[in-house]
Amino acid sequence: MLQAFLQNIINGLAQGSVYALVALGYTMVYGVLQFINFAHSDIFMLGAFSGFYLAKWLTPIVPNPLVLLLATILGSMVFCVTVGLTIERIAYRPLRSAPRINVLITAIGVSLFLENLGQIIFGADPQVFPALIATKSILNTGGLVLNNIQVLVVLVSLVLMVVLHWIVHHTKLGTAMRAVSFDIEVANLMGIPTDTIIIFTFTIGSALAGAAAILYGLSYPKIEPLLGTMIGLKAFVAAVFGGIGNILGAAVGGIVLGLAESFTVYYISSSFRDAIAFGILILILLFKPAGLFGTFRREKV
Repeated sequence: MLQAFLQNIINGLAQGSVYALVALGYTMVYGVLQFINFAHSDIFMLGAFSGFYLAKWLTPIVPNPLVLLLATILGSMVFCVTVGLTIERIAYRPLRSAPRINVLITAIGVSLFLENLGQIIFGADPQVFPALIATKSILNTGGLVLNNIQVLVVLVSLVLMVVLHWIVHHTKLGTAMRAVSFDIEVANLMGIPTDTIIIFTFTIGSALAGAAAILYGLSYPKIEPLLGTMIGLKAFVAAVFGGIGNILGAAVGGIVLGLAESFTVYYISSSFRDAIAFGILILILLFKPAGLFGTFRREKV
């Protein structure tokens, strides 16, 4: 029983790390612009496919698997940043002063557009993500299995989260980001370049989605154009669970959701894998609507 418990923790941490990276993109955009970027889940999907094609192109010319992995992750991050900034410039920036419902509807429309465009370009059939590095067992004893992919996913996610924390709390851009998150109008009056901060926020969120997509492809090597739908919804649940707009909350929410899924599959049924996320969302909205680390903010209407 102890081995099963530890195995579920290992599986949950690896899965939750991916949720956490995607959730950070949701929570950062919400913290600055106060709206949910539902197209973020499809940026994640595009990151997976960009990594898929980039890895196939690089594999014959890059013999070192670690260099290949790093190049694929960086390439996917750059591609996702390009897509994210394009969406912000074309779809969201013209609606900066519009009612939030307009932006929300636009975000849903962009998401649907990317999903259908993905099916046209990539086809509806699932693709097998390339094995950038060979899976090797690090620990295999008494029913407890730990492989290098799981360790890699957790370590890379942790490094990215630490870097994000450092940027937000120990750089001038991070200070400006927190000021814009607190009150964008006052920040603008104080001379903070809010447009630059918004672009910076989309850049970081999209880059994290690109990295998460490659880590997901390594762990679950089957990708398709609707990949981002369920991952995005679960990451959104993770962000709400931790407190939408709170970076630490998004990271904790992703890990908790991954652990909850893992234990649900083992102790109850795999049929409830997806249901547990929305069960958590309902409980949070009922008993702590602001999330674990969220705070209520009074608004004058």
